[in-house]
Amino acid sequence: MIEIRGLKKAFGPRVALDGVVLDIEAGERVLLVGPNGAGKTTLLRILATLSRPTGGAVRVWGHDVTRADVAIRRMIGFLSHESLLYDDLTARQNLRFYARMYGMDKPDARIASLLSAVGLERRADDLVREFSRGMQQRLAVARAVLHAPKLLLLDEPYTGLDVAAADALTVLLQTLTQVGCTLLMTTHYPAQEGHLAQRVIVMRRGRVLDDGPLGELTTLDARYRAILARPAPVSPPPAALAAVDWRGKEL
Repeated sequence: MIEIRGLKKAFGPRVALDGVVLDIEAGERVLLVGPNGAGKTTLLRILATLSRPTGGAVRVWGHDVTRADVAIRRMIGFLSHESLLYDDLTARQNLRFYARMYGMDKPDARIASLLSAVGLERRADDLVREFSRGMQQRLAVARAVLHAPKLLLLDEPYTGLDVAAADALTVLLQTLTQVGCTLLMTTHYPAQEGHLAQRVIVMRRGRVLDDGPLGELTTLDARYRAILARPAPVSPPPAALAAVDWRGKEL
């Protein structure tokens, strides 16, 4: 489903992604971990077609993400650090708006089901500006999965959730993955949130340090710390970040 070859992204002198190479199969459940500044969010934004690479290439279902059309975007669900909700609309109105954006026909039953799944059915007609941070996060999750995406990109989805809400989110994500949804999720706490994953990718300073099966959750934290204890990779100067096409030819 996802093919990444030599992916680079720079913001002026700062290198966010430095030659990332990854393949993710349809239906895989992948946990993306790493310290702040590792490039996790930047990678997800590029996959979501919201940011363009500086170099390298990224394909989703064989399509170049820099040329992705509406049909491809409708297959992707994205949860970022920003809720992308409208404060002056109710929870139900927000989901109806996004349902129209995704071209969904008669979405009310789906909306009601998701509001119940995230525990907001009693607040469905309240304005989002009246919601707590955790409630907004729950509604943002419902927004991201509203159209039953085939690829779900989640940037620290458990942030701000209490225990009951976190459990409800886990059940919701398990339901999606059981019907073949591909999941790529970032976290700072792999041992706590790794129960959804099959595979763990560790990033640091824009590079992949480790990529392998999940293994035992009880030993995941120690494994993660040991990987981060390795000497940090050194990025080349920004001038070396030449753009290349899918065949690796410099542009």
